[in-house]
Amino acid sequence: MKKLNVGIIGYGWVATAHINAINAGEYAQVSAIFSSRKHDDAELSKTWGTDIKSYTDLDEMLKDKSIDAVSICSYTYQHTEHALAAAKAGKHIILEKPMALSWEDCKEIEKAVKAADVKFCICFECRWSNQFISTKEVVDQGLIGDIHYGEIDYLHGIGPWYGQFEWNAKKTGGGSSLLTAGCHALDSLLMFMGSDVEEVTSYDTKTKSEIFKPYEYTTTSVTILKFKSGKIAKCAASVDCLQPYYFHTHLFGSEGSILDNKFHSNKLKSDKTRWSELSMKMLDSGDVADHPYQLQFDSFFQSINEGTDMPLTGLKEAMKTHEVIFAADKSAATGKSVKL
Repeated sequence: MKKLNVGIIGYGWVATAHINAINAGEYAQVSAIFSSRKHDDAELSKTWGTDIKSYTDLDEMLKDKSIDAVSICSYTYQHTEHALAAAKAGKHIILEKPMALSWEDCKEIEKAVKAADVKFCICFECRWSNQFISTKEVVDQGLIGDIHYGEIDYLHGIGPWYGQFEWNAKKTGGGSSLLTAGCHALDSLLMFMGSDVEEVTSYDTKTKSEIFKPYEYTTTSVTILKFKSGKIAKCAASVDCLQPYYFHTHLFGSEGSILDNKFHSNKLKSDKTRWSELSMKMLDSGDVADHPYQLQFDSFFQSINEGTDMPLTGLKEAMKTHEVIFAADKSAATGKSVKL
């Protein structure tokens, strides 16, 4: 089967992880890179092991009919412009999170993708992690029964030691603690709890630490979700915590509970005085090199070949998660609950 050709939009830190994951799979290869900086094609090709043509003009790259899909790794404030251009050019789209910095822009992207009839994948790759694939299998087998409450939190101090800090700390760069990074936790929470969110209440705050002073937005938030099914859930997002990276996961069911890589199940007659442990690769790093892109991208390229929608992290999931995020940020800003 002929490999799909992929063009990269934005050649920064996250792009290197995307290129590695795309080229490591059997379905696609990177054949073009758009960057605001000039690059040597021979050097790029040598670095990545595929024949790559570089561009400093995005329109010129999108005119290349040999390019089947693009992976958008540009600054968040450029996502809307680049996604709209890619859809107009008829290219299938991989889009880094967040989708956009406003709900209106998300709806514009959705409209363009549907009008162009191209496939879409949002980089909520935590859904494809070994930790959550294993966790979902436990849940789907009914080992903890029906979930009625869950909490997944993103706790990761993103300070000046990160290369993206300068632009991410700006309101026009990161947007909010929930949008810029906590979105992974909220999205994962919806995967387990369902998408029938009825009402959102959120509160936010900011540390007094001088380390995080450059942030132009509040850096810690907590969001409470109420579902039409009667379930409730909580998502905390903190980019100003001084501690090791922690993707806290706790799901409560009618037959047991899951806490990170531990679980208790009445159905298995587990010892209720101690946790049983699951063997899994944990979400324990903010380094994009550790993110499970390859499985996600392989699934996306398969969906293109088969003419099916992207599972788990397609357009529908992207829109629902961002709808809830922007509702939460509105709640925090107004001090009122927001109904969806």
